[in-house]
Amino acid sequence: MNKVAILGVGMIRFGMFANRSVLEMACEAGNAALDDAGLSFKDIDAVYAGQIFHPALTATRAVKELGLTGVPVQRIENASATGSCALREAFLAVSAGHYDRVLALGFDKMTQVMGSAPNPQEMEEAILPAAFFAMWATRRMHERGTKPEHLARIAAKNWNNGALNPMSQRQAKETVTPEQVLASKMVAWPLTAMMSCPIGDGAAAAVVCRADLAKKYQPGNPIVRIAASHLGSEKYERGHLFMGPVVGPAQMSRDCAKHLWEQTGMGPNDIDLVQVHDAFVIEELEYYELLGFCKEGEAEKCIEEGRFAPGGKTPFSTDGGLIARGHPGGPTGLAQIWETVHQLRGTAGKRQVPNARTGLCHMMGGGSVCAAHILVKE
Repeated sequence: MNKVAILGVGMIRFGMFANRSVLEMACEAGNAALDDAGLSFKDIDAVYAGQIFHPALTATRAVKELGLTGVPVQRIENASATGSCALREAFLAVSAGHYDRVLALGFDKMTQVMGSAPNPQEMEEAILPAAFFAMWATRRMHERGTKPEHLARIAAKNWNNGALNPMSQRQAKETVTPEQVLASKMVAWPLTAMMSCPIGDGAAAAVVCRADLAKKYQPGNPIVRIAASHLGSEKYERGHLFMGPVVGPAQMSRDCAKHLWEQTGMGPNDIDLVQVHDAFVIEELEYYELLGFCKEGEAEKCIEEGRFAPGGKTPFSTDGGLIARGHPGGPTGLAQIWETVHQLRGTAGKRQVPNARTGLCHMMGGGSVCAAHILVKE
């Protein structure tokens, strides 16, 4: 098995772009990753292109914008984990020796498809994501004593991280406080608008190659290697409730972390920064515990101590997370990779985690799949 490195990353700033086509955005992000890698599209052996909301063959059409080289193109779709899964396919293909240089591309234009009234065929389809996550939050409040202020502190942290990220959709001009978060429009109690990710458009990409080739192509950059990759789905347990595709069983993330530690010999104390799926802020709070970064029932105390804030033991959502950076769908997982690669290279600017050498990127897909990677700087 080959060791695999991320040679280049690229993305466009997420946002609402009425006058930009999804193909244009995908091309820009792909070219940015190629430029960062020091390659051209003719050097690429295969492409895994992830998108959720657009018709068949949109992925192939997007790749054609980069060039007509006969390269194999495979569309990937796994809800919010689509971009993460595109990277995983690229990693597996290079690791197995099928290709030397692969482009993982993710893109979507959520503003074209969101906002239409639901036409539920089953009860689970009648409950929108905000309601599911609000139920998750209220259950936590009942069982653990979580307060809205804990959620607001996470959201404010992510808004302020996003303000330091040039690719973030939400960029507050002044420091955001928990009080502002709590005072924003209520979406589904206790979740306010500032605790919820925005709808948007965007694209992100990564070039993956054999680690032994990385220094040849980019001698000036440190090698950032994919040390572990995981993809899993929910499994039946006694008392399992099929409550729809949004709030997946907690065990998926516990199993994900277990598999990552087994692949690397690492543990939570070895990770310098973490990106998670925080479409609604209650998720990040839960993942502190489910991924093993604190014990069960300790998340609230850790929030109060600032353990996962900038300057804390393990900063989470350093680029603003889905809450501030945005969540167009297909490219979100690759945006996490873009951020983590820059952190490990030491090129993350004002949001830089000092001496960062390891990063974990975790994404849920529709609540029913969990994808994650650990990146390390050699």
